[in-house]
Amino acid sequence: MMRIFLFLATNVAVLVVISVVFRLLGIDSLLLESGGIDMGALLVMAAVIGFSGSLISLFLSKMMAKRAMGVQVIEQPATPFERWLVDTVARQSQEAGISMPEVGIFDSPEPNAFATGWNRNDALVAVSTGLLQNMTKDEVEAVVGHEISHVANGDMVTLALIQGVVNTFVVFLARIIGHTIDRVVFKTEEGYGVAYFVVSIIAEIMLSILASMIVMWFSRFREFRADAGGARLTSRAQMANALRALQRVHQPHDLPAGEFAAFGISGKIGDGLKALFASHPPLEKRIAALEQARV
Repeated sequence: MMRIFLFLATNVAVLVVISVVFRLLGIDSLLLESGGIDMGALLVMAAVIGFSGSLISLFLSKMMAKRAMGVQVIEQPATPFERWLVDTVARQSQEAGISMPEVGIFDSPEPNAFATGWNRNDALVAVSTGLLQNMTKDEVEAVVGHEISHVANGDMVTLALIQGVVNTFVVFLARIIGHTIDRVVFKTEEGYGVAYFVVSIIAEIMLSILASMIVMWFSRFREFRADAGGARLTSRAQMANALRALQRVHQPHDLPAGEFAAFGISGKIGDGLKALFASHPPLEKRIAALEQARV
């Protein structure tokens, strides 16, 4: 989840910065054609901004993940466990047909792991201290296989391309909304008023949040593929056991009855809305897919 969150956050930030630069340079004037909108020029500009934001995020993904998560890359294994972890990644990456990724550990009590990088031969696989403390070696091996599969499947590159397409429509629609508000509500007749710049930036951010649902849907779909890959690199039972270990750790606790229960998020509508923004499918569905060999 952290890998996707960092990618999306970086993407939105880059998107806004590039948009502001384009406005300051006057490139947005391409939108004007006798007081209207030049749709062709707008679409080209939206694609340039959209794919720039996505590709820059992709190239920065490994560096951002290292800094944000405090990942300590294992240059020379200092313990037998670190040696085993590096050897496991090396063996699995060879089986998956990719170059050896960097291997790192980050300090977090939550069992977590991620893989990122701009291509399958320049990746990073990192696991949390909480994962190592709460799982057996067999379970850790399966989790590593899951992450190696993400890399081998080229998920980050595909994600960047999908994000680029989504960004294009976000920028395109945000400019149209800004233009319409500026012309219809604020009655600007020549050039653009302040309202255009403010409204289009706000619309861009809001539409980016909504568009993230598409990215999250893709992420959920690819989790099943990565589980299948992890099962091939280890075994189906090993991968399922790793997911069950995560399920035990993340098992929700019931809230006390009375006034405290009112502050719990348990409504069906809330659960449905949260599901649209979830980067991972429910663990029970992933386990069921493995057991039924439908992945």
